[in-house]
Amino acid sequence: MVYTHDLKSCGASLVGSSPTPGTMKIEKKVLPEYFEKILSGEKTFELRLADWSCNVGDILVLGEWNPDTKDYTGRQVEKKITYILKTKDVHLWTKEEVDQYGLQIISIK
Repeated sequence: MVYTHDLKSCGASLVGSSPTPGTMKIEKKVLPEYFEKILSGEKTFELRLADWSCNVGDILVLGEWNPDTKDYTGRQVEKKITYILKTKDVHLWTKEEVDQYGLQIISIK
């Protein structure tokens, strides 16, 4: 099965053959400093605006994006989505606390 869908307005597209039935490959841009950390295995998470849909088992195709040239460098890495936490309806802190301190994404092993 092949999935294609253009999501250029949010920097993503669904492309190629499904890795396994019911899953998708999803292309996203990533800045060089983050790409290097993903490639080395140091960065094992992604923080993204939830303006697109994904599921556990889908494959993120992360393309290195050069903000100076506004183009892809040609390097990419594929990573399987293993966990998704959406925060829109999670109310663990007050708005004031979030405004004062912000949020942290912490990778654990």
